[in-house]
Amino acid sequence: MADSPEVIEAKKRKDDRDFFLNKVKTMPLLIEWANEQIKDDKEVLLEALKVDGGALEFASTRLKDDKEVLLAAVKQAGWTGCYASERLRDDKDVILEAVKNDGQILYYASMRLRDDDDVVREAITQKPLIYKYASQRLRNNKELAAIAITNTKPKKRPIIIDFLSEELKNDKDFLAQFEEPKE
Repeated sequence: MADSPEVIEAKKRKDDRDFFLNKVKTMPLLIEWANEQIKDDKEVLLEALKVDGGALEFASTRLKDDKEVLLAAVKQAGWTGCYASERLRDDKDVILEAVKNDGQILYYASMRLRDDDDVVREAITQKPLIYKYASQRLRNNKELAAIAITNTKPKKRPIIIDFLSEELKNDKDFLAQFEEPKE
């Protein structure tokens, strides 16, 4: 794409806000070649995010700290939560919306949100292996552990079990419910 006619034109018109406002509606990643002022233009960025949340990568630092912008991005592509400012990585609304689309984002969440039942439940429902990034307290929660284990293929369940608290690892009755029946 770097040598495409669209990119060449975007590079030439890097200072043309109207050009980018129009172009990002069909080619949102062209914002990469806009000047810094346009990358900091909320209207332009929101148009790009409607099509591809990945356009957030090229946003200004200020817009990566804008809750409305982040919510627009993570609703379109949950993984873009990795671009959130530190402040928004601690915003439950943003992170919860992100993990609904991509549980992996729990990795980028603040420690406080890694200890939030709702956020962790949603994350492990989407991606059970992300359970390893839950707080120690929640790795001792039988309900959440059961969600992570049951949403994992039987052959991979030992990986999840390794992330359980020591107490749950030693709870034979708890673990017995997840054993495959012997034939």
